[in-house]
Amino acid sequence: MIKTILAHIEFLNEQVEKLDREVAQRLTSFQEAIERLDSIPGIATRMAKQILSEIGTNIEKQFPSAAHLCSWAGLVPGHNESAGKKKSSKSKKGNKYLKSALTEAAHSVRGSRNHLGALYRRTAARKGKKRAAISVAHAMLKIAYHLLTRKEMYVDLGEDYFEKQKQHFIVRHSVRRLEKLGYTVTITKAS
Repeated sequence: MIKTILAHIEFLNEQVEKLDREVAQRLTSFQEAIERLDSIPGIATRMAKQILSEIGTNIEKQFPSAAHLCSWAGLVPGHNESAGKKKSSKSKKGNKYLKSALTEAAHSVRGSRNHLGALYRRTAARKGKKRAAISVAHAMLKIAYHLLTRKEMYVDLGEDYFEKQKQHFIVRHSVRRLEKLGYTVTITKAS
């Protein structure tokens, strides 16, 4: 009995190797796109291959914008509010393979020191881990769309991106309020 089980395992391993070779052979012409997707934090080579196989290589013709791609994948945030009452906000149905792969990748960046990790932690603090994963997966898919259409590599915005935006908003808002009160404001940075 054990001999037959081991023989079956050997057969399955050979089949997996055979399929891996065939996949590698078919993806040789798309190596540049795989490297672009691999540059996104949380997305490894295998995940990049999976994303490329799900969305295809002719991305600009199929999806006119990143929003169309995210909607097709079912990674748009649900928002159902009527007369001030917030109702169930489930995310849309879409490509379940792409959605689950990107959600898994989103969970993997939660502790990393980059823009996507900061987005995850920021969203998880307000809305919970599951919604944070969908939010980061949405951001990853938008980034993937732009990397593939613009033929660029990923450049991280930095972990402090949200703090910089908030600081700029606070300064601008404070200046406006003081000017409305009749003051003249000049801003100089402290050394």
